[in-house]
Amino acid sequence: MTSTDPREGGAPIGIAEAFLALHVPGEPLLIPNPWDVGSARLLAWMGFKALATTSSGSAMTLGQLDGSLSRDQALAQAAMIVDGVRIPVSADLENCFADEASQAAETVRAAASVGLAGCSIEDWDGEQIYPHDVAVERVRAAAAAAHEEPRIVLTARAENYLHGREDLADTIKRLQAYQDAGADVLYAPGITELAELRALVSSVERPVNVLAMASTPPVAQLADIGVARVSVGGAFAFAAAGALVAAATELRDSGTYLYAELSADGRAAVRAAFG
Repeated sequence: MTSTDPREGGAPIGIAEAFLALHVPGEPLLIPNPWDVGSARLLAWMGFKALATTSSGSAMTLGQLDGSLSRDQALAQAAMIVDGVRIPVSADLENCFADEASQAAETVRAAASVGLAGCSIEDWDGEQIYPHDVAVERVRAAAAAAHEEPRIVLTARAENYLHGREDLADTIKRLQAYQDAGADVLYAPGITELAELRALVSSVERPVNVLAMASTPPVAQLADIGVARVSVGGAFAFAAAGALVAAATELRDSGTYLYAELSADGRAAVRAAFG
């Protein structure tokens, strides 16, 4: 897939380069996270310029919890989404399903081979944060693989704040090291304080992604401090699950059908998006 680069007067470029060009500090790319092909097509129809898979949402579609998918399962779901839309798709690949740097690199190559524009690598192995040097070596190997052909955009994630290590200095140190190791985009999910986000963004020279959480500052404030991308993780998937549970609870406990109005809105959107 090729696209055009808005920075170069429409010169043809690859999908990864087109995806990276959407990352403009101060003009955040809003990149929602679909959980299947249908949700991806709805979001593309709504005008979003790029999408990213969610490990928790993808697991939910198979009746599993986050962290339980295999590499093959995650890539198969990502490939279906890539095939279902005509905009760049990045994949949440957790820790690239490997502890060894060389195997993480193989996961990145596999991601590129299914047409993804980007993918991520975490410094959390499911039980603990990798030691600094190990984490950097993994990012370095993944970035080298990402910059082969076919090119793919690598997002390096520092997972401290999601796992009880609210250490801004260490998080910044890690992201700076991941930048030096070749990562294209930097991401520290779980940070929601505006002052901390400002310090993080100002400390690196790569586009920064922020996870939208209930306490995250509004997009306009994130733009003011130079954030380049905002994602939602599994929030949309769980919002959909919540709507399903609410509708089913109404039917089971009240025997009424107030959910029909929301259902009608959804049906109209699906017809418009898929027609």
